[in-house]
Parts: sequence; C-alpha cells; structure tokens
Amino acid sequence: MSSLFVIRGNDQGTRFELDAESIGLGRDALNPVQLHDTEVSRQHAEFRRLKGDYELADLNSSNGTYVNGRRIHRYRLSSGDQVQVGSTLMLYTGPADDSAEDLDQIDIASPRQTGDKSQIIRSITQEEGSRIFTLETDLPANSWLARARSNLQVMYRTALAISHTLDIDQLLHRIMELIFGWVEADRGCIMLIDPDTKKLVPKVRRTRGGARAEDRITISETILDYVTERTEGVLTSDARDDDRWNPAASILKAGVREAICVPMQGRYDMVGVIYIDTSVTPREMLEHGTVNKFNEDHLKLMVAIAHQAALAVEDTRYYSAMVQAERLAAVGQTIATLSHHIKNILQGIRGGSYLIEMGLTKHDESIVSKGWKIVEKNQNKISALVMDMLTFSKEREPDLRPANLNEVVSDVVELMQSRAEEEGVRLEWRPAEEMPQLVFDPEGLHRAVLNVVTNAIDAAAENESGNRSVEVFSSYSAEEGNASISVVDNGAGISPEQISTLFSPFVSHKKGRGTGLGLPVSQKILNEHGGRVDVQSQPGKGSRFVLELPAVSPGAGQHTLHG
Repeated sequence: MSSLFVIRGNDQGTRFELDAESIGLGRDALNPVQLHDTEVSRQHAEFRRLKGDYELADLNSSNGTYVNGRRIHRYRLSSGDQVQVGSTLMLYTGPADDSAEDLDQIDIASPRQTGDKSQIIRSITQEEGSRIFTLETDLPANSWLARARSNLQVMYRTALAISHTLDIDQLLHRIMELIFGWVEADRGCIMLIDPDTKKLVPKVRRTRGGARAEDRITISETILDYVTERTEGVLTSDARDDDRWNPAASILKAGVREAICVPMQGRYDMVGVIYIDTSVTPREMLEHGTVNKFNEDHLKLMVAIAHQAALAVEDTRYYSAMVQAERLAAVGQTIATLSHHIKNILQGIRGGSYLIEMGLTKHDESIVSKGWKIVEKNQNKISALVMDMLTFSKEREPDLRPANLNEVVSDVVELMQSRAEEEGVRLEWRPAEEMPQLVFDPEGLHRAVLNVVTNAIDAAAENESGNRSVEVFSSYSAEEGNASISVVDNGAGISPEQISTLFSPFVSHKKGRGTGLGLPVSQKILNEHGGRVDVQSQPGKGSRFVLELPAVSPGAGQHTLHG
C-alpha cells in the first residue's frame, strides 16, 4: 500500500495510508490527508491512482504543490519522492513489492551442516569499495562499473530520501529494492545486529520474479564471521582454487553458484550485513558452460551501497533516539510546570478549608461561605487544568455531528457572565443572524471558545480606566465556506514579542495566574477541525481573537479526520 510520511511540519511523524482511487489533501477536515498547516489550502491537491502508483494533481492552491523541490501541476509519483505543500514536507512511498518474502526462510548454517564446497574467490576492504563514488579510480570507458557510476547520483538521492523515515523496516525494504534495481540477483536479504544480543537478525528477504520463493536462504556462518570480523565484503563461488579456505567449508545450499555478502559499516560501527546470491540451473550450465553473473565490479558496488545503507540506518536510529530524548525532556518540563500550578491550587484549597473549619467552629456562616467560595474557585481551576491537559496531550479526532454554533457560544457566554461580573467586566454577545446547522465537535468548540473568553475577561479586568468590556461575535459566510467566532477585549493588549510565544505550551502571560495551556488547547481544537486561530492586538488598546473553521453542512460527505 502506498503511503505518505510527514517528515517536517505541524503533523511531523504522521503517516497517511493511500488506499482509494481519489484522495484529497488539504486543511479541510473532509480530506483523508488533512494537514494542520495554515499555508495549505482547504482543498489543496488530490492523489489519483494510476496502475498501482499515484499521480499528484494541484487543485489551483494558493501556495502551490512541490515535488522534489519543483512546483508541479500534475506529477506521477515514485517511491522516495518528497512532496511539499505549505511548510509541510512529506515522503511518498509506493506499494510494497509482491516479491518480499517470509523471514523464516533464512538460515545461518555451520560448515558441518551442508556439504557444499563453495569458496571465497575475492575480498575487498571498505575503503576499496568506497572509491567508486569518487573519481580516484580509473575505469575503462566501456566497463560495467563506469556505466553504473554515471548514474550513482540517482542512488545518492534515493539514499537521502530513505534516510528521512523513522520506520526501519520501510527503510530496509527500500534499500533492498534499490539493490535489486542495480544488481541481477535472484535472492537477497538484510540482517541487522541486535543491539542487545549482538547477533545478526534477518529483517528483509526478497526474491526476483522467476526464482524459487520457497527455497530457504542458508548463509554460511564461516562467511558471516569473516565479513563481520574483518568488515570486508566477499564474493563467493564454488570454485576450489582459493588456498585460503578449507575445501570442505560449506558456503551455501546446493544449487547456488555465486553470492555476495558485504558489511553494513557505518560511521562508528557495523550495523549488519547485506547478502545476495544467484543460482545457475543445470540447463544453463549445459547451454553456456561456466556462467558468471557476479564479478568484482558487483562486489565493489555492493560494498558502497551497504555503506550508504548503514549510514541511513544510523541516521534513522539517531533521529529516533533524539525524538525520544526530546519527549523525555518535555515530560520533565511538563511535570515541573504542572507541579508549580497544582501546588498553588492546593494552597488555595487548603486556605479555603481552613476558613470553613474556622467558620464551623465559631458557627459563623459568613466565614464558611467565604471559605467555600475559595475552595470552589480552586476546584474549578484544577478541573480546567486537567481538561486542558487531556485535550492537549491526547491525539484525538473531533466528535463531528450537526450542531448550532450560536448555541454553543451562547452557552459559553452564559457560563462566564458571573465571572465577568465579579471582575467588573461587561460581557456582550452578538450572534450572527444567519447561522445554519453545521458539522463540528460541539464539546471541543465549547472548550476552545471558553478558554479564549476566559483570557479576554482576565485581560479586560486589568484595564484601570473602569470601562472594561469583552465582546463576542459570530459570523457565517456561505461564499467563503467558513464560520468564525470573534472575541474582542479592551485590555492591555499583547506585544509582538509575546504573540510569537502565545500558543507555546506552559507559556503564560497572566503573571502566574494561568497555566499556559488554554490558548494551545484552543489552537489544537481548531486545527483538528481544519481551522485556525488568528490574533490581532495593539498594546494599550486590546486584542481580537478570531476562531475560524470550515462551514461543513450536514450531509456534505463522510466526516472522517485522519492524523
């Protein structure tokens, strides 16, 4: 199955499976490939299936669609192509080859287990094999390797593309696909060294069409030890003129005439080996005599490919480890930040509880009432904190259903009226006269609007002029296909420096009163709907927050979010 893997952008790490005849890409929630990128159009591009692969067509998007750095209108994709829309960069992988085989069909045999007497006829070092990438080696103009070297740039670009995936299995399959494109092997496999056991473990097996797929690949332990200990690639044959090897040494099962086994030597250590072989039938021997499908040029090329493959594996492992380290660091930062907020809330609850206890002891209901208000206020704080944490941390798809946006916002305004009155803020609600039933997540939008209105009330409360106000508007545009909620306050405003970090988690500008999760949560909810949050502010005059989302009518299609 074809797929897209996001390697840069808001959706980094997300994989989209491509399994339909036509697949939309864009910011709109109706697209199977939905990207939370404000530079991407709502209906940006479309994937169209063409004989197993896909063609990518731009749908007159505002910022264009790019493949491998070039702007396209229509382009037939190949595995390894990089697709860029807006600030999002994705790696396209075509459908897996049917010749991939069961890994149980690979054995490592000791010399005593089989009776074949194949021997190594040539070995080369890593340095010798790597020279084919440079111009240090003089080659006859008509040699096979000279012709191959002219196309090595293509292999470099492919290696670069596969190095961006976090999926080791997909990476190895792509490497084996590359090898079979260059070398006429019948069978092949890639084995990686397990970091814990230090043993070779089969990861990929492949056979070319026409080869016997049921045959097990049995690789000599002698050869593997030689390759891993000396980090040299070897070309094996059943010829018996190499004095270095015991003629009784078993290399491969009967029927395999030639094989190449090379080390995957990275920057620091060996990560595995690549093995390929080719067999010659008795009929071919009778018709053509001695048949040599592999030669020293093939061995050199395989050593070079294995080195590039090892670098790609190392890069993938390093990147995965780096992502994990960043996640652990983020967890530590989150715990430290939340501990501070929870401590403040618990202190408030403790103080309110003390007043309640004092009021009960003195039989003074006014003290009890005062203490209860403090407890209730801090209970609401911790409840809001937990809800924001759940919303922000959990990957979720909005519960889309028909609802009225005006009713959702009206409920938020009614809920916040008492809070506004306590702060001396006039809270006004001006709903759009025309607001049809739309498809969205009412609970999610309720939370997004609630966070923004709460922030607006807190901001307006700091206005020392006495004229403190927050106005909430809703609007609907059938022509533009969107609906929006605007929240305007006349607080102190936000500086340009603060706007740049406004949606960063745990960054609060409320002087210790906020958790720094409200606005990131609101932005996440709007992004999940294919919408956005826009901010306009002028220091000393106030701010305007606009929550915009696509106006999807009931029955407009299947409302499924991916990501």
